[in-house]
Amino acid sequence: MDTTETDLDRLRRDLADRLDGLRRSTAATADDRRPVALDQSSVGRLSRMDALQMQAMAQATEGRRAREILRIEATLKRIEAGDYGWCVSCGEAIAPKRLAADPTVATCIDCAAAGG
Repeated sequence: MDTTETDLDRLRRDLADRLDGLRRSTAATADDRRPVALDQSSVGRLSRMDALQMQAMAQATEGRRAREILRIEATLKRIEAGDYGWCVSCGEAIAPKRLAADPTVATCIDCAAAGG
């Protein structure tokens, strides 16, 4: 893998910024994922259904956000270990275009296609 130290520093900063933004979003949307009150005297049935739908959407978004956080953290560890750009399954170099499309990928295209 032919990545310069400057490229890795830039990538490290970009990933750290993205990680920080994701963590801020997680904190900012915590209330949206809280359980919905079932008190019928204060909230009508349709409003409660709407609130449940909004809660489910917020939880799904948080799930995607959590998976992205894990991918970024794993990528940062690979950078620090000097393993960035190498497939974690077969050890071959990951194509630069693949990394440019998603810098957090951990496998080459062949291993990804094989489910690795």
